[in-house]
Amino acid sequence: MASRTVRARLDPASERALELLLAGGGTESEVVRGALVETAERRRRGSALAEEARALMDDSADAAARARVMRDMDALAPGWPE
Repeated sequence: MASRTVRARLDPASERALELLLAGGGTESEVVRGALVETAERRRRGSALAEEARALMDDSADAAARARVMRDMDALAPGWPE
């Protein structure tokens, strides 16, 4: 993929974030590219976790196992004082 230039107007919060990233070293281009990659990876992981959670919610065997664990934990829990 060819190099691409992106322009952005920074608001005060973005300016502070950029200054923080620059304090760690690197050029504006380097820290912005790194932030884009890091944010995209975090979003991808979040989407994957959400999909896994949806799959587990639909899994009857997993639901039965969760119910057994909750019953076992309830049996072990001390009663609340009156």
